[in-house]
Amino acid sequence: MRWLLALFCLSLVSLSNASTPALSTQPIDKVLVLKSAHQLQLISRGKVLKTYRISLGKQPKGAKLREGDKRTPEGLYWIDWRKTSENYNLAMHISYPNSRDKAQAAKNGVSAGGMIMIHGTPVDDEYPEWYFKTLDWTNGCIAMSNIDMREVWERVKDGTLIEIRP
Repeated sequence: MRWLLALFCLSLVSLSNASTPALSTQPIDKVLVLKSAHQLQLISRGKVLKTYRISLGKQPKGAKLREGDKRTPEGLYWIDWRKTSENYNLAMHISYPNSRDKAQAAKNGVSAGGMIMIHGTPVDDEYPEWYFKTLDWTNGCIAMSNIDMREVWERVKDGTLIEIRP
């Protein structure tokens, strides 16, 4: 009788797995950042697959206006390249500034800045990783835990659209 129950349970598990594709097999076609919610979402075909907690620039409200303002940009960009980082583990570059950002900065007579990344947190004995989780501490980048960053690094390909909303 137990083998019959086990066989029934295994059948249900295999049926449920067959109808739901694994997260890792679904292509990510967009990254959505919701600054006010401190969230980064991975999206496939309009469906949110996973949401992560993020930290932002030290001045999180408002769009980036110039180099050094410690704000995270807002708008449409691309993940265009990546690198390993001595300071922040893994880092994926965001194509900031776009043409609108450059025009706004030129109009104001300032540099738009650049080198905006999605990256992990420092590995530091004095300040453990959990210390950074509830702070907005970057110079305008988007930071996340190193374990979350590893997952995003593996799932998101260069050339993926990223939208950063207020």
